[in-house]
Amino acid sequence: MPLVVGLGNPGARYAHTRHNVGWLVLDRLARKWRADPGETTPGYRSMRAVPGGRSVDLVWPMSFMNASGEALEEWRRRHDFASRDLLVISDDVYLPIGTLRIRTGGSSGGHRGLESIESSLASREYGRLRIGVGHPGEPELREHVLDEFQEDEQATVTETLARAAEAAECWVLEGVTAAMNRFNRRLEQEVEEP
Repeated sequence: MPLVVGLGNPGARYAHTRHNVGWLVLDRLARKWRADPGETTPGYRSMRAVPGGRSVDLVWPMSFMNASGEALEEWRRRHDFASRDLLVISDDVYLPIGTLRIRTGGSSGGHRGLESIESSLASREYGRLRIGVGHPGEPELREHVLDEFQEDEQATVTETLARAAEAAECWVLEGVTAAMNRFNRRLEQEVEEP
């Protein structure tokens, strides 16, 4: 069964920050798929949906970003899953706003949440959907991911989150190759194409 994990930080202070785009995408999927409540533990909150007749679990880690793997370890103790069935949704400061990247493996790129997931799995071979949140430069990087999007970014962010939810749905229903072919490009490319 596919398992989609959205990375973020718990608490109202972080709800709409750049670091929480993974949670925002899961919220969209839960609404679209009319997901039913699942388990809630100290480590995670989950829901289950059946888009296109295929069961899928959605998981929001309740640990802070840098300890996201702890939630996955707790989930694994209760539910068996294969790394190939896992899609992790996260922010990426090295991608411009409006950009999505789907991969089946590779480096964490310095993202502490992905590093924690890799440590939990003892593998880099799992699906990831990275959402560009822009890069302000090194001195402000930590503050940047914990800030909300600027007003002039909101329209692009809203569209990008909608596309990210579509990409996750494509990954679940059609597979990673179809998702990569369809969504690994910038928003502006789609607008410019006839």
